[in-house]
Amino acid sequence: MQANTQLNECRLTDARTELRQQAHNGKPLQADAHCLAFADPEFMSRRETRGIRFQLEMLKPDLGQAEQGIENTVVVYGSARFVAPDEAAAQLAEAEASGDALRVQRARQALRNAGYYDQARQFARLVADYSERQRPADRIYICTGGGPGIMEAANRGAHDAGALNVGLNIVLPHEQSDNRFISPSLSFKFHYFALRKMHFMMRAKALVAFPGGFGTLDELFEVLTLVQTRKAKPVPIVLFGSDYWKRLIHFDVMVEEGTICAQDLDLFHYTDDPRQAWDLIRTFYRL
Repeated sequence: MQANTQLNECRLTDARTELRQQAHNGKPLQADAHCLAFADPEFMSRRETRGIRFQLEMLKPDLGQAEQGIENTVVVYGSARFVAPDEAAAQLAEAEASGDALRVQRARQALRNAGYYDQARQFARLVADYSERQRPADRIYICTGGGPGIMEAANRGAHDAGALNVGLNIVLPHEQSDNRFISPSLSFKFHYFALRKMHFMMRAKALVAFPGGFGTLDELFEVLTLVQTRKAKPVPIVLFGSDYWKRLIHFDVMVEEGTICAQDLDLFHYTDDPRQAWDLIRTFYRL
């Protein structure tokens, strides 16, 4: 049997492992019996205190956003792998100079996908420009998963307008770092995917999903399920990049097989234009 494949081994990442990794990276832990319980990282990361950590991950971002007036968000999902057009163009130039055919092929694909980066940035700028003209209670803020790619592009679009924007990042084994365009006071880090996804929905007034991978699909179907089952009120759900989404998921097959109703297809809209994506949201709320 290969290592780490024992049946009775816990499959979840241990919180203490992450804290010890941080200690290894220059953030030492301080823990002893005399330490106050809530100030003892070793105690707080025990399996028995997981419920407390759930509460803390729920509470800290909630209070942080409420204190800064963040009550309405447009959540933008999408691939972490897409880069900005200028970066993609530079990669293609380097690939062509190398003479490596596979590298050139991948660089050309990156340049095509860079269009989505640019469109996500444009969309977020539209939201931010609108909100900056509203009274604080009526403003809508961009919220992303806080990482690179489409997430960076959306945070960047809001940043371009000088607007506050939110990043809900997650600790991963390969360390997904926060992008530099998130408002520093609204850049939150999570251990638990479930609580991160709940925070996406707590303030979401709309969801815009750009092409992405497993994480984007997970987050998209979480929202679709909540709205379909009426565990959440209807919100605009926009699938940006109609060719990608229609090739990836044949929703009509689900209707034909009776696994969803035809009316469920009305839960979302396709678009390829940042302005239309924003207009769908404005029309829904009569802004």
